[in-house]
Amino acid sequence: MGKPTTNSTHKLSSNEVAALVDGLFDMDKEQGSGPENVKSYKFGSDNLSIMGDYHGLRMINERFCRLARPVFLPFLRMHPRISAFPPEVKSFDHYCDELENFVSLTTARVEALRSNQLIMLPPNFVSLLTNAYYGGNIAYLPNGRTEFTAAETRVITIVTDGLHRALEAAWRDLMPLAFANPVHEDNLQFATFVESEEKVVCCSFIVQLPDADPATMDLIYPLQALKPIAARLRSRMQSDQVDDDLRWRARLRDAVMSVPLNVTARLAQPTVPLTHLVGLNPGRVVPVDLSPRPQLLVEGTALFDGEPGAQGGRAALSLTRKLDN
Repeated sequence: MGKPTTNSTHKLSSNEVAALVDGLFDMDKEQGSGPENVKSYKFGSDNLSIMGDYHGLRMINERFCRLARPVFLPFLRMHPRISAFPPEVKSFDHYCDELENFVSLTTARVEALRSNQLIMLPPNFVSLLTNAYYGGNIAYLPNGRTEFTAAETRVITIVTDGLHRALEAAWRDLMPLAFANPVHEDNLQFATFVESEEKVVCCSFIVQLPDADPATMDLIYPLQALKPIAARLRSRMQSDQVDDDLRWRARLRDAVMSVPLNVTARLAQPTVPLTHLVGLNPGRVVPVDLSPRPQLLVEGTALFDGEPGAQGGRAALSLTRKLDN
């Protein structure tokens, strides 16, 4: 008979197994004798404490309220007042339970967050905007339908596109975001945003309307998409970027363009000996060499070469070349 191989599996004897089990019991007793220092943790749970009080997101929402006002100007013929509620965290299933099945849902892709973003508009608000856009009164209409008309769909596209541009400007100070590839849906059952049990951050807004009750709209972000930038959202520091004020720039340009400047034409700079200047009287002729071309001066600085001529019976200077200063 051959010898057993050296790599054969070694099995524990009954005495060894009993000793191992007794050692495990002794370890349990030692751990149970001291104070309890172990805190239970459920893997996959959402730790909301890392988001703080959403100060950064609140600042973004306040800036969005100002930037979104011109979006509704073509419809309401005025800049409505828009107010933001504090962000709320809830499951997407819970959020859907608060809505009717027939709503306007527009999902856009946000590559910087590697996620999607959702805009919710109530159907009565869409009908009001559509009616006002085509010349009707700003008033809510009876709505018992289950789908939007072609005109209402066009209005939704215009409004959501403007809201996305306003969101990009509102987020710019924190981080640049681009909302692309919008997809519209009018039924919650077909909305593919996140799983029903996933947490979302709901930002609700109120739009004040003239002679009508306020309207609401929601901006929804997946909680998992905002977690990587939680430190930025907790920050209370202001950005050093300043939004462009087109009206201020236009006024500044008009003010600069209205500054009066002295413009002169220098025909020649002759060099004359002092002896020729002694005893100058009216009628004397001073020789001038016009070989260097005349120049146009602005506040004493030569900017252009020119040629002397006439236009409309008056002396003029034709600009030929810009000088490098």
